Amino acid sequence: MTDLATARHILDTLIGFDTTSRGSNLALIEWVEEYLAKHGVASQRVPNESGEKANLFATCGPSVEGGVILSGHTDVVPVDGQTWSSDPWTVREDSGRLFGRGVADMKGFIALALAFVPRFVAGKLPVHLALSYDEEVGCQGAPSMIARMAETIPAPRLAIVGEPSLMGIITGHKGIAVHEVTVRGHAAHSSLVDHGISANAVAVELMHDLLALAEELRARADPANGFAPPQATLTVGVMEGGTASNILAEHARFQFDLRCPPGEDAEAILAPFKDKCAALDAELKRRFADAGVRIEQHASTPPMTPAGSEDAVAFVRALTGENAAPGQVAFAAEGGLFQAAGFPTVICGPGSIEQAHQPDEWIALDQLEKGAAFMARLAETLN
Repeated sequence: MTDLATARHILDTLIGFDTTSRGSNLALIEWVEEYLAKHGVASQRVPNESGEKANLFATCGPSVEGGVILSGHTDVVPVDGQTWSSDPWTVREDSGRLFGRGVADMKGFIALALAFVPRFVAGKLPVHLALSYDEEVGCQGAPSMIARMAETIPAPRLAIVGEPSLMGIITGHKGIAVHEVTVRGHAAHSSLVDHGISANAVAVELMHDLLALAEELRARADPANGFAPPQATLTVGVMEGGTASNILAEHARFQFDLRCPPGEDAEAILAPFKDKCAALDAELKRRFADAGVRIEQHASTPPMTPAGSEDAVAFVRALTGENAAPGQVAFAAEGGLFQAAGFPTVICGPGSIEQAHQPDEWIALDQLEKGAAFMARLAETLN
């Protein structure tokens, strides 16, 4: 079986694991552990507090300095509410494309890395595999794994995060801060608006403020910063509240994310909004002791910048054969976390981010072919 055929077989297996962020990824992690063990590679789990999820990292080849980290996240976004043409957990091939949840973002890259483990094991310099959980909900899993790797593995030359980039080199991404706002009102008959507080009404007011803030961020953006869109973006991704149309809603909640290019301070941007939440909390509690507003931060991930990436770019450029200038992307990724830990980092992986998170997510077969050629050249370079 060729390396590419092996990668395709592994991809079929990985897609078969439903690793939506709200659930566990342990079945996939266990499969990878067994696969690595068959090739004589020991791996280390870094679980979350409950033990229901885990990161995994492993060193293929000698434990010496100068190796390469290949990083990918194992979780995927939900398929709920999306109309798929086929089972999202079974890879379907059609017209030069592979369809399935996670084929592009980013199990295709993981499958390629695993397919080349036998070659990496024989190298003179190591490949460190790094598989994380909960990237899709604010990069919550990777920090503990990266900290453990920084403590235990010999200093690598660089880290390559295999987010879909059409095998182009990316040296910058935005940071992300994810928050949840919970509003507790006071239930009453909807005709008696003075007898209660509608949590929905409070939540709508706060979401309106966030949308206004998003427009302010758009207006003050630096169009020359290399990002598309250039501004810090703020979106409400989840909202829910109320139980019936004739009851003043007792509960409401919504989640939003703020994505900032380097140089934008998320805390400073959100400070006025947080002050308003605190003021509303006090006002609601004066009317009803059980009412209030709470804002919680679920995740915060730093941006990745081109600083210190020159050697990493030159190394990866030799593997891709492309001479195009490195780019920057608007999405957040784990690159900033690896960079913050002292690892020179770039993003480079097969597939397009435009196909990620969509119904009928797909990756072109020629992208997997390019990814396989990339891995082959990496193995040769490290040997």
